[in-house]
Amino acid sequence: MHAMQYEITLPADYDMGIVRDRVARKGHLLDDWPGLGLKAYLMRERGVHGSPVNAYAPFYLWNTAEGMNAFLWGGAFQGVADDFGRPAVRQWAGLALEEGGAAGSPAVVAVRRRERVPDGVVLSEVMAEAVAEAGRLAREDGALLAAAAVDARSWELVHFSLWEHDTPKAQGDVFRVLHLSAPELGALPRGRQW
Repeated sequence: MHAMQYEITLPADYDMGIVRDRVARKGHLLDDWPGLGLKAYLMRERGVHGSPVNAYAPFYLWNTAEGMNAFLWGGAFQGVADDFGRPAVRQWAGLALEEGGAAGSPAVVAVRRRERVPDGVVLSEVMAEAVAEAGRLAREDGALLAAAAVDARSWELVHFSLWEHDTPKAQGDVFRVLHLSAPELGALPRGRQW
């Protein structure tokens, strides 16, 4: 599993209806994308769920590197770059994915928490804790799924979860889910990924 996200911060007075309309028009285009486990079309609005910014920030869980590369280099990502400028694309190697009790329900919000892996720690212990956190989040009421991944270049962990209600039981940045494309969600490996 490969996790990926780009976040486009928009002006404070930006009409977020433009983002909603864009997703309504184009969101379905990845509903059958080969190699894509899940794409959550995410949005933050300034003042909602404590967000200090407006942002468009899709989050991906890829089943294959080929699917991810086809998206980035095959033309689909060019539309994002043309419309918003070319954003930095963060990528993390998958550590764990767990299905929650609300799996199959419509996703209302997502929570993303990024944290630095401190120097001097035992890496196997930190990664095992991240795996355990994914399992704990997945067991919370209203969780659809929870994932953990790591970027070994910047030593950053990311925890990502989807929720069926507006009051997630996870810490981090809260995003509204505008659409969910999940053509190969069932093919993504569950549990610890090493």
